[in-house]
Parts: sequence; C-alpha cells; structure tokens
Amino acid sequence: MSGVEGAAPHVPVLLEEVVAALNPQGGDVIVDATFGAGGYTRRLLDSGATVHAFDRDPDAIAAVHNNPGKWPEIAQNPPRLVLHPRRFSEMVDALVQAGVKSVDGVVMDIGVSSMQLDQAERGFAFGADGPLDMRMSRHGPSAADFVNDADEAAIADVLFLYGDERQSRRVARAIVAARPIATTGELARVVRKALGYNPAYKGGKGGKGGGAQKDPAIRSFQAIRIHVNGELDELDAGLGAAETLLRAGGRLAVVTFHSLEDRKVKQFLRDGSAATSAGSRHLPQTAPTRQAVFAQVAKAVRPGEAEVQANPRARSATLRSAVRTDVPPRDHWPRDQRSAA
Repeated sequence: MSGVEGAAPHVPVLLEEVVAALNPQGGDVIVDATFGAGGYTRRLLDSGATVHAFDRDPDAIAAVHNNPGKWPEIAQNPPRLVLHPRRFSEMVDALVQAGVKSVDGVVMDIGVSSMQLDQAERGFAFGADGPLDMRMSRHGPSAADFVNDADEAAIADVLFLYGDERQSRRVARAIVAARPIATTGELARVVRKALGYNPAYKGGKGGKGGGAQKDPAIRSFQAIRIHVNGELDELDAGLGAAETLLRAGGRLAVVTFHSLEDRKVKQFLRDGSAATSAGSRHLPQTAPTRQAVFAQVAKAVRPGEAEVQANPRARSATLRSAVRTDVPPRDHWPRDQRSAA
C-alpha cells in the first residue's frame, strides 16, 4: 500500500525488511492484514507459510479469484491462502470462525493501495479526473458526501488533523463556496486556488534550486481519505487484534506512510513493551509497573535510496516490528466499528 500520490505500478514496500522481521517458516500461520495486490502474501506463501489475507476492498479479493493460476494455494487442501473480505480490525472474529486461535505473525501495510490510487474511478487521486469517492470498501458515505454535506468547521478539522493543513479554515471555506463538488479534479482545483498554488514556482532562495512546489491538494486528499475510511480508528483496533492473536514468539510488522499512523504504532509498541522514559538523572530509576506484551521492539526502518528511486511511493514508508511475549494481551484497545466499511 501507499500514501503517496503518483502513477507508479504496485511494488511491495520494504519487502525484504518485512520478510526479515516476520522470519516466516514452513508451517507458520501468518495474517496479511492488508492484502492489496498480495506482494507480501506471495513471499510468505513461497516460504511455506499459510496466509490468512484480509482486505475490505472487493476488487482486491476479486483479483485473486479472477487469476487462480497466480494463487494455486487457495485451492489446496487444506488451503494455504485463505481470503477474508473484511476489515482487518475484525481479524479476531474472522480467524475464530476459521478455527484459528493464534498466529505466528501479522503484517499490516497501512494506507491506500497503489491499485486504488491508479484507478481514476475509485476517486483516491487526482492524476486523472474521476468521481470523488475514496471508499476502500465501496460502501458507506463517500468523499463527495463529506465535502458536500459537512459543515465548514468539520471539514476544517479533518484537513488540519489528518492532513497537517495549516490553512485548513481557508481551504474549508473555499470547498463550501464551491459546492457541489463531484470529481477529484474539481476538488483539487478548489484546494489549489484557495492556497495560491503555482506549479511553475521553484522553491529555494530567490526562487532557484529548490525544485517544484509540492501540490498542496495532496494534503487535503489524504485527510479526506483517512476520514472517509476511518483509518486511524481501524489502525487502533487492528493493532489490538494483532496483539490478541499473536502467540508467544509471534512477530508483528507494521508499515505506515503517514506521521499520524507511525506515531500510533510507535506508542502502541512502546506501551506494549512497558518502556518508560529515562526521567531525570538526579532521581532514582523506577522499574516498569506493567508486564511487557511485546519485546525486541526494533528501531524504525525506512527505505534506502535505491528503493525510493525505483519506487517513489516508498519514500514516506516506515516499518516498525516487535516480538510477542507470553504475557496475556491487554483488553483496553478499541474495537470501534463506527467507520464506514
């Protein structure tokens, strides 16, 4: 998956690093919580693992059934590829129904998939004009419903919270004034005009040497997409579900493309490892008061220059991983099902 505007073909981001973090072995049961085009799943299957793959996008599920030659594992007895056309926050219930109580690994690749970005009719991007949709599951209120029906303050809040848009009020005011907005191109033009975007501008002192100005519509599109799909609530619930399912020694690997997502994963693993801040060196050191449900929390991994050059969508990716301990899972992680699915 990816969180970046563009037209590059689907390439699994940080693939080798994710596989190394999961360390799949023959006979392992692993959850690919965000199947997409199946890049991670393919490598996990090739290692001999059984994969339970989740995706709420019906197009991703249909692509497997339409190409059985690429996925022979789905027809094996028992199958080594099991598809779940559901949100990954529902993975506990789905696996219980499949007779699976614990797993050896969970991989999550958070954000919108390359296939969704590249299909104009899905309305996630503005490289080509299309209907303003952005729904991963194709159900529930669309981006058009939000921008045309929400009040100005609600739109401004979404743009600020999820898109880091510092001029969110100005953009929201322009959106309301331009309604109705039906296509991705229309919305992009409204945002650009509100922010005085000049694609010919070259950054840097004196207008030299800084490169082209980044299109500010990217921030608004990202924010609206996150809101429409309830992505941050889904991430919270998915992380809690992974903690519940992972056996002792099981591995979690999460790839994010947005600072808000990465912050959530970092805090989740920090809390789960019972890490405490160093505090003042003048005060006695205190021992953790909680037992760690995660250990071996790895430092953040980011793509190298070669991968970014080959796949520009990888440039904002961050991988965080950890190993599950034998401590019982926490029970306070949200299972909020309110977002559109």
